[in-house]
Amino acid sequence: MTAIRLVALLDGTVVDPSQPIVRADDQGVMRGDGVFDATLAKAGRAHYLDAHLERLAASAGLLQLPAPDEAGYRRAVDAILAAWDWDADPEAVLRLVHTRGPEGGDETHGWVTALPIDDAIRRERAEGVKVMLLNRGWEGGDVVDLPWLLPGAKSLSYGINMAAKRHAKAHGADDVVFVSPSGALLEGPTSSVVLDLDGVLVTPPLDGILRSITVAEMLEKAPGAGLDVDVRPLHRDDLVASRGAWLLSSGRIIARITHADDVALPTSPLDAALTDLLTP
Repeated sequence: MTAIRLVALLDGTVVDPSQPIVRADDQGVMRGDGVFDATLAKAGRAHYLDAHLERLAASAGLLQLPAPDEAGYRRAVDAILAAWDWDADPEAVLRLVHTRGPEGGDETHGWVTALPIDDAIRRERAEGVKVMLLNRGWEGGDVVDLPWLLPGAKSLSYGINMAAKRHAKAHGADDVVFVSPSGALLEGPTSSVVLDLDGVLVTPPLDGILRSITVAEMLEKAPGAGLDVDVRPLHRDDLVASRGAWLLSSGRIIARITHADDVALPTSPLDAALTDLLTP
């Protein structure tokens, strides 16, 4: 993993990433009690920043956190965009972090980090990814009305997601697609799933999964590019039967799924068109 290159506070100050900015009793550190969002920045512009700030606020609401300081996050992002060396690294991932703050306090804490796109992401964009299907343990629709399970929130509690990715890598895969006990396709630990089913780009509904800004971009832009799209439940069997499949995320943008549980998948005839549509 590439190291964080820049950190900016919500007052617009850029600080040395090696200097501590979080108290040891911050609840985001102690309990993962906080939220974050991540976006790609390219050539001095943060991609879909408004949508990411909106999702950060929505995630905070699901955790009953005070609303993030939108103006402060914009200041921090602007400071990083101004300080970044775009000639050396034309792309960066910005992470906007919002925690509940110190134990026993009543003030939240926030900051933005920036790191360059690493070689692994570039390789996955170009060569695709092998995925392992892992059981998430519940049906997507079962958690929609259980707010204490934080369905759809991008919280800092990413231990399960990272454990899933480590498990996949230990077994020769690059990433994971979660499925429900009944076999419904859900999402990846840090990505969303799109299949080419008979020429239609299909993604699962938001039943207990995170709203993807990249998928929303696809749904908005695809009809104008002559691509058919749909949102409907998908089963793990659809993945193997598809004409091709992808993982979509804000940093990686799009990566073709080459294998699912060691079964080779074809390259969709729509791969080039979808990649062109989503590449900023």
